[in-house]
Amino acid sequence: MASVTSLSDSVHQRLAAALSAALPQAGSADPLLRRSDRADFQANGILALAKKEKANPRELATQVVSGVESGELIKDVEVSGPGFLNITLTDRAITENLAARYADDTGRLGVPHAEQPGTTVVDYAQPNVAKEMHVGHLRSAVIGDAVVKLLEFTGENVVRRHHIGDWGTQFGMLIQYLEEHPHELDHKADEVSGEEAMSNLDRLYKAARKLFDADEEFKTRARRRVVDLQAGDPQTVAMWQKFVDESKIYFFSVFEKLDMEIRDADIVGESGYNDMLAETCRLLEESGVAVRSEGALCVFFDDIKGPDGNPVPLIVQKSDGGYGYAATDLSAIRDRVFNLKANSIIYVVDARQSLHFKMVFETARKAGWLGDDVKAHQLAFGTVLGKDGKPFKTREGETVRLVDLLDEAIDRASAVVREKAQDLSEAEIAERGTQVGVGAVKYADLSTSANRDYKFDLDQMVSLNGDTSVYLQYAYARIQSILRKAGASRPAAHPELELHEAERALGLHADSFAATVAEAATEYAPHKLAAYLYQLASFYTTFYDKCPVLKAETQEQIENRLFLCDVTARTLHRGMDLLGIRTPERL
Repeated sequence: MASVTSLSDSVHQRLAAALSAALPQAGSADPLLRRSDRADFQANGILALAKKEKANPRELATQVVSGVESGELIKDVEVSGPGFLNITLTDRAITENLAARYADDTGRLGVPHAEQPGTTVVDYAQPNVAKEMHVGHLRSAVIGDAVVKLLEFTGENVVRRHHIGDWGTQFGMLIQYLEEHPHELDHKADEVSGEEAMSNLDRLYKAARKLFDADEEFKTRARRRVVDLQAGDPQTVAMWQKFVDESKIYFFSVFEKLDMEIRDADIVGESGYNDMLAETCRLLEESGVAVRSEGALCVFFDDIKGPDGNPVPLIVQKSDGGYGYAATDLSAIRDRVFNLKANSIIYVVDARQSLHFKMVFETARKAGWLGDDVKAHQLAFGTVLGKDGKPFKTREGETVRLVDLLDEAIDRASAVVREKAQDLSEAEIAERGTQVGVGAVKYADLSTSANRDYKFDLDQMVSLNGDTSVYLQYAYARIQSILRKAGASRPAAHPELELHEAERALGLHADSFAATVAEAATEYAPHKLAAYLYQLASFYTTFYDKCPVLKAETQEQIENRLFLCDVTARTLHRGMDLLGIRTPERL
């Protein structure tokens, strides 16, 4: 089905045409249309245009009004204040436009695909091999997953990348220990759970670290093993692969609990760019972008200096010949631009790494790998805080394990579901509790602008009141309950009916779904979609309170209100799905 022109776009076109007719010398003019409390829409663009053209704004506004056709779309336009236009639409236009969205059997609700989609690489969900995932890994995964879903829904070609930490000096220690204790990971990958895999790795790491710190001879052997790993020694690489495979079992179990799809082919860790590191350094040095300084290969910047006023360089290669994060990240950019043909690269990474990425991106631009046709952007996110406003820790001051956090959210949500459940079995309560608990955690993250810190408060997250996913899920489940109770009455649009004020408000908001999805995708801002959905649920609550559905006065009104209910439910379902959150049919 073709996309559906929104009511605001239709009104915008009418006003722009009337403005151009009133002031032909001004060319195309933007009426600056927005939703209003005083009417359905307000146009504010006439004041600026009148000032520019040295015209009287009220006279110009009156002239524009005379050029706007009222009829099936616009019921009334009036001049307000110094030259604002208040626009009221017909009830018929609202219902017919929603009916067009409702008729979209693709489930897109009339949201268009991009006419000229590009290719975007999204780098997100980057855990470390042989280490547990903690609360700090939550935001990259949840925000990145929502951005991927939004971009894919609008038609962009998206390549997912999980840049896991799977290389470095710690692996020499781990591999050497495994060499000397060969049965520590002696099982098949499909024989252990994620928790068991992590337990094995954690036990192995602690034992290896203890021996490394206590035994100088073992420490020497471990360091030699790092050299073997970097040189590609087959036996060493095979043992390293065991750690990676064991960690993936654990990663997949955590991401499954987060209700996220992580595909093995999309996991390309630090090790995936090893073969490119030397060439990256050579290209940077030959082009003069990087220079040798005290034996290290460095990139210097005019605007980046330390507290002492001296330049702070990006070190691409250390003086001992080793490579750091910069070489890997620059090689990843080369791969994503020249092999994956990316037009955009999005890095969903902690804001504390902003200086690093600023230097990496600037280096890539100097080298000609990024430019007007290929852009890189760090979608920087803030910190998860405890109720005390400090970084979220356990009572013992330890970093909170992500699995523990999710399990507690599911337990809290299950208690809420059990309290409200009327005809749900224990199995259904457990299923709904998982969907509500994980949804609560995701929504709390996504409803906050990514660059802001937010407080992790499970009591608030699983509340039925306020801006929570549970409130949205409950609104959806309430609608499904009404539709089940409707009997022979089915949702059907009746454009001939007059609408209640609450019906109009709900309909107008539902109509702006496509514009909101487009804005959230373009700006990599899932919080804008979350805010829209909360407003939608709020408008629905008002509608539900003021407009009887199954006890409406006429059969036509029952059908039309069922139609408004179903449009709302479909919009909530689609919008929540784009945020990676389930909408249970019953709660």
